[in-house]
Amino acid sequence: MRCSDTVTVAVAQVGSVFMDREACLSKACAWIKEAGKNGAQIIVFPEAFLSGYPRGLRFDSAIGSRGAKGKQDWVRYWRSSVAVPSDALEPLASAIQEANSYVVMGVTEQASESGTLYCTLLYYGPDGTLLGKHRKLKPTAIERLIWGEGDGSTLFTTSTPYGRLGGLICWENYMPLARMAMYSQGVNLYVAPTADQRSSWQATIQHIACEGRCFVLAANQFVRKEDYPTDLACYSELEQQPDIMCRGGSAIVNPFGEYLAGPLYDQEQLLYAELDLQQIDQGHLDFDVMGHYARPDVFLFRVNDPPQR
Repeated sequence: MRCSDTVTVAVAQVGSVFMDREACLSKACAWIKEAGKNGAQIIVFPEAFLSGYPRGLRFDSAIGSRGAKGKQDWVRYWRSSVAVPSDALEPLASAIQEANSYVVMGVTEQASESGTLYCTLLYYGPDGTLLGKHRKLKPTAIERLIWGEGDGSTLFTTSTPYGRLGGLICWENYMPLARMAMYSQGVNLYVAPTADQRSSWQATIQHIACEGRCFVLAANQFVRKEDYPTDLACYSELEQQPDIMCRGGSAIVNPFGEYLAGPLYDQEQLLYAELDLQQIDQGHLDFDVMGHYARPDVFLFRVNDPPQR
């Protein structure tokens, strides 16, 4: 049950300090505090913000071979990632507590049970408590070189005074059944951190808003080639990349597919919107994906949600 008819949200279009965990955390904390001072009650960061989405890199790898330089950069990338939970995340929790906001943070997660990395979303409450996490189910294409696959146990949503908060990462949002897993949990505030800067991504987030009758908060990074450390062993792999490697495209969309903020391109900035939560209920008059449009007499849906050890 919602306790408010409005909520102020912020989406951070911000680039990582690539492969530098401490600097990335410091930057995240500064943006969280700024958004909190401006009244944001929910703040969403991009995919893999801590400590970077390695756009343009292939880690000296090709099918059938992996070179020494790529392994050197891989170790650097792994060490800049975060275990969950860990003491390294304490500054983040403190900043969230100061802002008194819900925060969704994209990280590259060091798995405690193995040496694998995962592309993960962390959900924090306003008191700085880690509420839960979601691991990306299916890394796309060469992402599979650096990230493992999550399982159904982290298809996570959490209750807030403003509705149920949850979402998927980047091209997971093209997986109809993954979206259904979110809808089946009653998600109202749908986060979609991404690395997709294409214009066609905008159609995706607008469709999800209409399909789920939910607000969509989509966050992407703004990344320039000059933001990469030049001492990467595989830095030459970036030679053919443009100066602006990711232009952004962050946006906030209402349950009817209409923009409330953005899409924003070619700069770092916080996007804000005050959400009229009654629009969620208004949208259910004519479409309710898990209600009068669900047709459970025709369709069956099941999520395999135990952890896969």
